[in-house]
Amino acid sequence: MTDYAIEAENACKQFKDNLALKHVDLKVSAGTICGLIGRNGSGKTVLMKCIVGLLTPEKGEVLYDGRNFLAMGKKEKKHLRREMGMIFQSAALFDSMSVLDNVMFPLNMFGTDTLREQTKRAMFCLDRVNLTEAKDKFPGEISGGMQKRVAIARAIALNPQYLFCDEPNSGLDPKTSLVIDELIHDITREYNMTTIINTHDMNSVMGIGEKIIYIYQGTKEWEGTKDDIFTSTNEQLNNFIFASDLLRKVKDVEIQNLEG
Repeated sequence: MTDYAIEAENACKQFKDNLALKHVDLKVSAGTICGLIGRNGSGKTVLMKCIVGLLTPEKGEVLYDGRNFLAMGKKEKKHLRREMGMIFQSAALFDSMSVLDNVMFPLNMFGTDTLREQTKRAMFCLDRVNLTEAKDKFPGEISGGMQKRVAIARAIALNPQYLFCDEPNSGLDPKTSLVIDELIHDITREYNMTTIINTHDMNSVMGIGEKIIYIYQGTKEWEGTKDDIFTSTNEQLNNFIFASDLLRKVKDVEIQNLEG
């Protein structure tokens, strides 16, 4: 049995003349949170899409607990997808369905339980994100932060082993972003899930990311922990993260403390 829950090995993805991913390796330990960071167009979203099967890499392998996802047949892939939860950038809720029905959607699609059991599970998930009172509302009637919480409830409905979050804090104010980060962190711990977050939000990565991978021009430019960031000498990473004078000063202080 492998030590890693999610692996990408030598992943390459090309769109016409653009090589969007260039021999990228990724290894995420079970029960941990990995943050993928990088500028727009860097390839981090392409990498995540290759891992979850929305895109197929021209080269390389994608492994889930040692199981080769790309080599699987249709039936095997469907079974493995039941083990994945996804939170999309826009929350991607169905406007014409109530909050409860949105959370029940994957249970209807993939589950074999009775309607009563599905409703009970959906309500449990809504309770976990403190939204049981909104069960009969429609997405257009609740705030952006509440919509993200509904998306989290839906993502955990099938009790997944693997959780993928694409820009989970997009469009949210800082306070609401913290609530979402804490939820993702706590749920990962409670259910021993393995979580990958694709984000621009450095506050989020520094808050809950245990491993951080910086993607630059389709390559894995840097990998380390949030503590390693402050002492990194990688020029591209530093240009990306310490773009503001404030963060540069924080880094200088951290280095002085380490040296002192």
